[in-house]
Amino acid sequence: MTEPDRNAEPPQRLEQLDRLRELARRRESAREAGNAPPPAARPGWRFLRHPAHCIALGFGSGLAPVAAGTAGTLWAWGVWAWLVAPWLPAPAQGALAAAALPLGWWACTVTARKLGQPDPRAIVWDEVAAFWLVLWLIPAAWGWASQAVAFALFRLFDAAKPGPVRWADQLFHDRGGWLGALGIMLDDLVAAACTLLAVALAARAGWLPLHV
Repeated sequence: MTEPDRNAEPPQRLEQLDRLRELARRRESAREAGNAPPPAARPGWRFLRHPAHCIALGFGSGLAPVAAGTAGTLWAWGVWAWLVAPWLPAPAQGALAAAALPLGWWACTVTARKLGQPDPRAIVWDEVAAFWLVLWLIPAAWGWASQAVAFALFRLFDAAKPGPVRWADQLFHDRGGWLGALGIMLDDLVAAACTLLAVALAARAGWLPLHV
């Protein structure tokens, strides 16, 4: 079988093929040289003008220059302690924590697509929604010390990603769209479940200073 004659190809087609070959050659050269792609642009305060972006970035807490996940979790704790727990009964608190999940799924989908990344570091609503569930399920009578322990454990599980947390993190990684956003939320929910289990075991063993 003979190769097609280049002279038989239309000139425009030949130019297109040459451009594609040149682009492929440059990409291969960059890969061999170990050149990394340019870092993605960080969102700024103007990015929060869209309601989905504002929610996904934890109303600005995700813009922290370092430890955005910790900043988002601290924001969630502060809002719960000062605006939710003192004013809402337990059923309403649970409804708020539950509503934060589909709301966050939508916001993370829109924001990740806009930023062009599967799991942008600035998105912290996954931490917010998951930690609100932790705070709702830990009895308020247990006091601040138990919440502080839960905060430390949640950040440990979320950052270190042991076993089930890592599995949840990789399940829909790089999928994009609604599935990708589900992956953003899922590993933090598993980290929250691990936190609640650890707190319950510590309370049963008498290791927590419970105010009951």
